[in-house]
Amino acid sequence: MISEKQFEKELQLIIENAIREDVGTGDYSSLACIPIDAAGKAKLLVKEDGIIAGVAFAKKVFAYVDADLQVETFIEDGNFVKKGDVVFHVSGSSQSILKAERVVLNSMQRMSAIATKTNQYVQLLEGTQTKILDTRKTTPGFRACEKWAVKIGGGENHRFALYDMVMLKDNHNDFAGGITLAIAKTKAYLEANKLDLKIIVEARNLAEIEEILESEGVFRILIDNFNFEDTKKAVALIGDKCLTESSGNINESTIRAYAECGVNYISSGALTHSVYNMDLSLKAI
Repeated sequence: MISEKQFEKELQLIIENAIREDVGTGDYSSLACIPIDAAGKAKLLVKEDGIIAGVAFAKKVFAYVDADLQVETFIEDGNFVKKGDVVFHVSGSSQSILKAERVVLNSMQRMSAIATKTNQYVQLLEGTQTKILDTRKTTPGFRACEKWAVKIGGGENHRFALYDMVMLKDNHNDFAGGITLAIAKTKAYLEANKLDLKIIVEARNLAEIEEILESEGVFRILIDNFNFEDTKKAVALIGDKCLTESSGNINESTIRAYAECGVNYISSGALTHSVYNMDLSLKAI
């Protein structure tokens, strides 16, 4: 993953762009009917059970909109919440609260949904040595928050983007002239450009796993779209030579069985691309 400094920069870009998109030249609804010096207070109300996520992000949004806004937190990120719970109060300029409202809600609703789904997968893996990973199947422009939500839900982050890890998938291998050539070219490129990046290589069958193992320097093998029996064989073949990751149409019904095959990780795009926003609201009090 990227550095903490770069991660914070990504979050700042998300906030700046979201406020630009939503507020534009001004929140004329508020400007028209609420005095500029009016003060108010609002609560973040939970309307659906799940794992709350985005509290810390919401504080960043409020601070960006108005540094004088005050947030009193009752429930922190990562906790289970139920309908009727109040997560925080925000107080200060009424206009500022309303300016930040939609960005806070949109972000927290999606982050909470992702954290909730991730936590469901984590619970299904309980008792195994397997960890759940996210993917790059994220909402454009909102990736940092979605990957943060996965962590809040108890999952692990895969690479952040194309630049912080090498992942040689089937198309890379085919375009490069085969797996062995793809790995060799990659290692030479990284050395020539003084890049310290881990290498993951995808395998479509057991023969490809055997070929990957002939090359040194592979951090993890992606065992893609294997059935249970072949996954067990793949794990046995790989042993402790490198880490293992299963992926490909793995869902709530099959994730436990894949974990019991002995893989180190299971990656799932569903954590971020197949969730419905959790119902939250910001209500004046």
